Amino acid sequence: MAAVLLMRFILSKEKSDIFSHFRSGTYVLDLDGALGYAMPVPKQENERKLLLFVCTGNTCRSPMAQGLVAKALADEDGWEVMSAGVAASVGSCESRHTAEVLLERGAALQGFRSRQVNESMMEQASVVFCMTQGHRDVLLEDFPDCADKCNLVGDFSAKHPGSNVPDPFGMGRKSYEQVAIAIEEAMPGLLRFVKALPAD
Repeated sequence: MAAVLLMRFILSKEKSDIFSHFRSGTYVLDLDGALGYAMPVPKQENERKLLLFVCTGNTCRSPMAQGLVAKALADEDGWEVMSAGVAASVGSCESRHTAEVLLERGAALQGFRSRQVNESMMEQASVVFCMTQGHRDVLLEDFPDCADKCNLVGDFSAKHPGSNVPDPFGMGRKSYEQVAIAIEEAMPGLLRFVKALPAD
């Protein structure tokens, strides 16, 4: 049953006033003998948690993470995954090798365009994952109020804890595979972390 707001109309009102309201809604009597109008309140959707991945140009590493994590959470409600760069050329597609590696893993991005990280993104994000300590340092300087949200992807890696995800820009396909592997190694710990986040 939808929640209702009860706007009370005391019975001492003139009948003409009361009956004028009958035409626009359903009335009920409350326990005090007052006439009230039952107005449905729209049910609010559950809040979605936003996961933000950040690299330099938002064409290689962070879109790779966005695709892989979005696929891992695809069967669960309540998640939104996005990415941005600290020095992005806004509106670029993901790099060719990033697209190829994601496609092979069934995690292709649809209509992706690079974005520059900004204050609105940082405020809306439930948690932020940086590819390197350098990226994290930039965010801490530019958005100090969001410092507690900023993490390294490598902090969740069981094999290489605290490591940076290497930049494959300008390198061959193998370097992009290594990026995907580094993110996949961190994935179990990263997912446990986000699923344990308190409700916003």
